[in-house]
Amino acid sequence: MAASASRKELLGKVHKMVPPMLESFHKGQLGRVAVIGGSEDYTGAPYFSAMASAKLGCDMSHVICEPAAGAVIKTYSPNLMVHPYMRQSKNLSKSSSESEASIADAVKSMLPRLHVIVIGPGLGRDPLMQDTCASVISAAREQNIPFVLDADGLYLAQTRPELVQGCRECVLTPNVVEFGRLAKAKGVDVSEGNPEDLCAKLSRAFGGVLIIQKGAKDLISDGETTLVSDGEGGRKRSGGQGDTLTGSIATLLAYRKAYLDKLWDHGGELGKEETLRLAAFGGSAVTRECSRLAYKEKGRALQASDLTEHVHQAFLNVIGEKDESRL
Repeated sequence: MAASASRKELLGKVHKMVPPMLESFHKGQLGRVAVIGGSEDYTGAPYFSAMASAKLGCDMSHVICEPAAGAVIKTYSPNLMVHPYMRQSKNLSKSSSESEASIADAVKSMLPRLHVIVIGPGLGRDPLMQDTCASVISAAREQNIPFVLDADGLYLAQTRPELVQGCRECVLTPNVVEFGRLAKAKGVDVSEGNPEDLCAKLSRAFGGVLIIQKGAKDLISDGETTLVSDGEGGRKRSGGQGDTLTGSIATLLAYRKAYLDKLWDHGGELGKEETLRLAAFGGSAVTRECSRLAYKEKGRALQASDLTEHVHQAFLNVIGEKDESRL
């Protein structure tokens, strides 16, 4: 069923979930996020995702990528922590002790240090990169770490749906084409019907996995409750804007953990499932506002990098900062 709450009411709840900036907090409490992706051909996507996470207030933003991508991403910003642990099949060392298992173990060794992971930006379809991420997803589920799948991360959900089946700490972010591929993989007919109902139908087919179907309106559903994010966005559909979405969602999921762990005295009663939906809704609202602001400034010249510079202002516009004088 579609939620009856208004956009203002939903964003008000997201605001409640966002931690205040208290002097008592220490480094890392307000978010430790890693983006897993980045290959020889694709270095921008993981950067945009990780920087959106950082600009939204995440304390520590990591990128776990292929060495060739890592060398490039390090030149984009010194603020990101870049770990060249991933390997494409052709770059797997034959003369050392490096193996498929050791690569996966290196990535998984970081999981206890993280609150949220994003899998997919710039990942590509290389079998070893895909297999490594499959192993990471299984480990994240075992450790109850929320994860967001986008781009080639969604290819894993399409080809190995058992990896995400029934996971209530997973967010899928397909565009219209990717949505169709996921539906086909699950044998779900999405050719006719109300879009909100179809999004919920696909979510139920995946056992209640949260799905954000990106489009003119973003539809967010866990199979039971469906939210519609219809804030104004920009009119330029440049590639890479979805990376701002994944990074924004990741930071809000980290804030969700702080809220559920009662890191500060908020007296709230928002539950796990509702806060998961709210993190997705908030990420969508911030990204759409980023796109609106960037398009207003750049027009048809807008590029994905322009959204990055507007993340904080978009957050202030749609969610708002805490009034710390009241705390």
